Amino acid sequence: MKKFVAAAATGALAGLLVTTQVAGPLLAQENDRKANVYQQLDLFGDIFERIRVQYVEDVDEGDLIEAAINGMLTSLDPHSSYLSPDDAEDMRVQTRGEFGGLGIEVTQEEGFVKVVSPIDDTPADAAGIEAGDFITHVDGESVLGLNLDQAVEMMRGPVGSEIVITVVREGETEPFDVTIVRDTIKLTAVRTRTVGDSVVLRVTTFNDQTTPNLESGFAKQVEELGGMDSVNGIVLDLRNNPGGLLTQAIKVSDSFLEKGEIVSTRGRNPQDGERYNAEPGDLAEGKPIVVLINGGSASASEIVAGALQDHRRAIVVGTKSFGKGSVQTVMPLRGEGAMRLTTARYYTPSGRSIQALGVSPDIVVEQPRRKPAGEEEEETSRRFNGEADLRGSLNNDSLTDDEVRQIEEDRAKAEEAAKLREEDYQLAYALDILKGLSALGPKE
Repeated sequence: MKKFVAAAATGALAGLLVTTQVAGPLLAQENDRKANVYQQLDLFGDIFERIRVQYVEDVDEGDLIEAAINGMLTSLDPHSSYLSPDDAEDMRVQTRGEFGGLGIEVTQEEGFVKVVSPIDDTPADAAGIEAGDFITHVDGESVLGLNLDQAVEMMRGPVGSEIVITVVREGETEPFDVTIVRDTIKLTAVRTRTVGDSVVLRVTTFNDQTTPNLESGFAKQVEELGGMDSVNGIVLDLRNNPGGLLTQAIKVSDSFLEKGEIVSTRGRNPQDGERYNAEPGDLAEGKPIVVLINGGSASASEIVAGALQDHRRAIVVGTKSFGKGSVQTVMPLRGEGAMRLTTARYYTPSGRSIQALGVSPDIVVEQPRRKPAGEEEEETSRRFNGEADLRGSLNNDSLTDDEVRQIEEDRAKAEEAAKLREEDYQLAYALDILKGLSALGPKE
């Protein structure tokens, strides 16, 4: 017993020595790290005071502090930033769906402003700005060297005022100027229409209006077609959709999924991860879905495309999406400002991150560039439709007049759909897929 106690005491003493030997250096390292941080803060204070007192012109101390804070945040990644009180209010207004500006979603790449996507029916869209364009100058002033918020501030101005931006575009040999008149941007989150027997849902952004617009618009189109039995499928058009609210991306995905994971987020600490699952109920009642994406589809739109693709609920068509797979949390700060901080990455149901990679379509379909005005080919001769155009041709004796009329109506619909290829090849391709799937379906 004495030997056991002695051994235990020795073991405890040895354990104490090991703990002391390990904890001591760690504690010293922590103290050194804190000391270094305080030294850096002292350095910041010294520089701030030198600028305040010795800079060639008077400076606003508040502006200096804001610039320092923003510099600290923007050094982390392209999506973290400081929002001044005015910027924070602008962001809240944008979330509600109406604001003033050009109508483009931008990011920063290689020091220049890169267009993620123009917003439908906005001044930028009307002026021909495209996803992937680089903006190098605003009213003749270079944006190189500015952070994203500073560059965006240069593009802001009163509604009705004119702005000239210099654009560099892939495929163009020289930069060119585009003149845009600023306007009030009123976002219609979802536009709906029918093409043939298909419902087209054009989702332009993910804000507070998105899910209500989607549900009401879809119901209206189904009613106009005569009920779900008359619908052959849905095209969910997410092209040039720069994203928006994560909550809305989850709700839109849930609208078409009966069960399973929609998206998961993983932060710095494992315990901060979140997982979002679908609830029963499919708005489309199992009808086929084609999702359209392109290089302007980012963030929330990639969540929707990835979720429907992973669950094999939709065929994804178009080109690779933008690849923004991070989550930003907006944190209110004192003085009515806010901080937009990247706090997590999000992952599709299969566990893949789309950060910097994007969502790859199941079927790659490029959108041909529009021909400049005046280059359209003119038809030089009348085309014959076939046997029926020949003088004295025989009539078809196997069909009734009603059956002939139905065939002609179906042919007219097909020809109308073919015309769509001239203005929107990707959408026409998506509709062709739905028509093909419908043709293979069970016949009653």
